[in-house]
Amino acid sequence: MFCGGESRGGKCLPFPILVTDLVLAVVHGVIFFVSFFQILRIHLRNQQHGWTRQKIIHSMIGSSSLGFMIYFICIPIAACQGWLCWSCGCGFILMAFPQILFLAAFLLLLSFWVDQCHQDNDDEEEDEDVQENQSLLEKTEAESGNSNQIINGHRRCSFPMIHIGRRQKIVIMVVLLIFLFMVAFTVLIWIGKGKNPINSSLMAMLYMDTFSTVILLLGIALTCYGGLLFSKMSKVRSEMVSAEMWKVASLSVVSLVCFTASTLIALVTNVPVMETWKLEDGNSINTSVLLFLYYLFVSSVPSSYVLWVMREMPPCHAREKIEQVRIMTFVRDESPSTERRWTATTTSTNQASRASPI
Repeated sequence: MFCGGESRGGKCLPFPILVTDLVLAVVHGVIFFVSFFQILRIHLRNQQHGWTRQKIIHSMIGSSSLGFMIYFICIPIAACQGWLCWSCGCGFILMAFPQILFLAAFLLLLSFWVDQCHQDNDDEEEDEDVQENQSLLEKTEAESGNSNQIINGHRRCSFPMIHIGRRQKIVIMVVLLIFLFMVAFTVLIWIGKGKNPINSSLMAMLYMDTFSTVILLLGIALTCYGGLLFSKMSKVRSEMVSAEMWKVASLSVVSLVCFTASTLIALVTNVPVMETWKLEDGNSINTSVLLFLYYLFVSSVPSSYVLWVMREMPPCHAREKIEQVRIMTFVRDESPSTERRWTATTTSTNQASRASPI
């Protein structure tokens, strides 16, 4: 073992760094509370739906904010008590894991935008997939019989299938690869604490630079597809579509600005990994300001804006049913051979709902 688990006497953080950590912990704690409170409201509003995109993005942002909050709370404790495991990989994992969850949330948002932009081209393929799945389900049900039948004295329950799109599967694969990438760097950091040419601090900085580049590319991709989706939605004349259109545009701009600023701070200053490796060297007000700005741009502002954009509650289950509206039209008959009479004709209209791109 290159790193022991025993603690040593440490040096507490300077006051500006300590205040920055506490403020960031409070900010992410508020985001965590708001996101999961919103999930609870959405669930109570409509309990018929399962995991919608709104719930998934809220849960991932809330989990990421919870991870950041734990990380910022542990930083001053690790500095004052001198945790040896902190520089051996524990601090790196607590820093990297919430970042991966945050990245996954915005990658899912990007995949939903891509689905909206290429919806016309994918309709036929999706219809074929649905038909194949339905035929397979019909064969399975025919062979197995009733899904609620009793087998060996126990009642068999059926669970609803969760449909995952092709692009969402790609997002899952990308997130898994990034997670494995983080695990590999954690191992290198742990090995680098021994007597070998591997520099643990350099490995952490290399990972942060790579992650920041990925974040910048994500911001550019959100801007490109956001602009494409904005141009497609601008051709539709509707108040609801107009509101969604400006949400997409504003979220694209916020993502690009925040991700670009955080990437520049990470690549130029290497401040984001400073507290993980050299806690006692963080004695500058400039460092605390840069640290606050980095986490403000890379997580706090984008997460808060997504929660604000997706703040609308879904309609109740009773309102989601297609309503049949009957319109009575009275036609006056002035035929000379018959008396004047009123004839009632009935027409029906259906009320359809549109899907939101966010």
